[in-house]
Amino acid sequence: MDIRRLLSTSTLALALGGLLVSGCSSGKSASSASASATQAQAPNAAPSPDLASYYGQKLKWHACGATGFECSTMKVPLDYKKSTDGDIKLAVSRKKATGPGKRIGSLLVNPGGPGGSAIQYLQGYAAIGYPASVRARYDMVAVDPRGVAHSDPVECLTGKQMDAYTQVDETPDDNSETKKLTTAFRNFAQGCENHSAKILPHVSTVEAARDMDVLRAILGDKKLNYVGASYGTFLGATYAGLFPARVGRMVLDGAMDPSLSSLAMNRDQTAGFETAFKSFATDCVTHQDCPLGTKSAADASHRLEAFFSRLDAHPVSTGQSRKLTESLGTTGVISAMYDEASWPELRTALSHAMAGNGAGLLALSDSYYERESNGSYANLMAANAAVNCLDLPPAFSSPAAVTAALPSFEKASPVFGEGFAWASLNCAYWPTHATGTAHRIVAKGAAPIVVVGTIRDPATPYKWAKSLAAQLDSGTLLTYDGDGHTAYGRGSDCIDTAINTYLLDGTPPKDGKTCS
Repeated sequence: MDIRRLLSTSTLALALGGLLVSGCSSGKSASSASASATQAQAPNAAPSPDLASYYGQKLKWHACGATGFECSTMKVPLDYKKSTDGDIKLAVSRKKATGPGKRIGSLLVNPGGPGGSAIQYLQGYAAIGYPASVRARYDMVAVDPRGVAHSDPVECLTGKQMDAYTQVDETPDDNSETKKLTTAFRNFAQGCENHSAKILPHVSTVEAARDMDVLRAILGDKKLNYVGASYGTFLGATYAGLFPARVGRMVLDGAMDPSLSSLAMNRDQTAGFETAFKSFATDCVTHQDCPLGTKSAADASHRLEAFFSRLDAHPVSTGQSRKLTESLGTTGVISAMYDEASWPELRTALSHAMAGNGAGLLALSDSYYERESNGSYANLMAANAAVNCLDLPPAFSSPAAVTAALPSFEKASPVFGEGFAWASLNCAYWPTHATGTAHRIVAKGAAPIVVVGTIRDPATPYKWAKSLAAQLDSGTLLTYDGDGHTAYGRGSDCIDTAINTYLLDGTPPKDGKTCS
């Protein structure tokens, strides 16, 4: 299976198109998260007595999935500050090193989100698609983070309710439409509290990073070897900040910047999608089948804006009970920005939608939201909101705050700015207060950490990778001069060779190395 398809489903939740994403991913904040971080800063200290039973547990493995895969469950405390308050179980999977060559240890992988299933990524791609030389010497391992997929998943709405939710107009034209949007946000948040009240306060990135350290110990590894993509970079960097001396070989691909507020992240990501769309449009107008004309990228942008306006007034048929609304159409376009291999599909889908058949764009939108053909949804978007709203204070506190910020978002992206700004309001109604704030991660004393950035990445703008690499005491920046989200396994021999060499012999690429 192609890594690009895995990434375009597992890490899509970073985008702000659609109603569910609070403000990209991560960060970290005051109260409990900061306390947890402080307590964990003694890097090589033995676990406290109340955690010893978790660190010392033995996993019972059983065959699962395709040949060679094993699965198990591990216990972690619901609340690391009150470990007597009960446990939660996390799903774990692995595929042992195949040889030849001396086994290096375990390699934990995470595809991002937050909310992407790491086990799905492992079994569907990483443990069969990573280079044979890497799989030969590492046990390939994944754990679904707390609140995600098979690990006590956050649940919020039924499939029918999600269908209604994703169709709500996210570019309100008047007070009535604004009220409908805020009501949708409130109902979504209330649904999460109704179904997942126990887990909601405990799905922060700090807690997920601490879970990874428990797994490291259970697997018998002195240090954590890790490849994280997209939000997985924030998870990995958080681990490095908490346990710098326990960092082994760590690759952070499609990096996030933990020093940014939710508002700054949202605005940066808005600009990132504008950059990606311009790249698509520049390519599109060279094709005779481009539905946005053949004049210029600027003309293509105006035509797409006009199409979205028409959808706002008159949704088009899809051959299903659901019509293609402006919100679903926008999400479909955003979905294709993650991977330039999707551009031909987007040209076709746009052509059909402009002619009155929105089925292709709806399919792209459904892929983004992980909607199945039977109308059910994976928990990706529920977990995404739960983690994001806990990790950082909301970007906006009210519709008035969004309205005031609209000019800056529309400047960042004339095409997507308005919708991205309004989508950033959802955490204002979240039932659990944020436990994190924006902060720099230094991880002083950690082994070399490779930070990878793609110059025209829509979801994690390149400047984030530059910033994270500069923050980390041992960060080294590897640049991919290309399009799409993330770089490893996406066709650049230069990128893949640099990362494989690092994973296999520990030698990082020269800081500042650029590949195409």
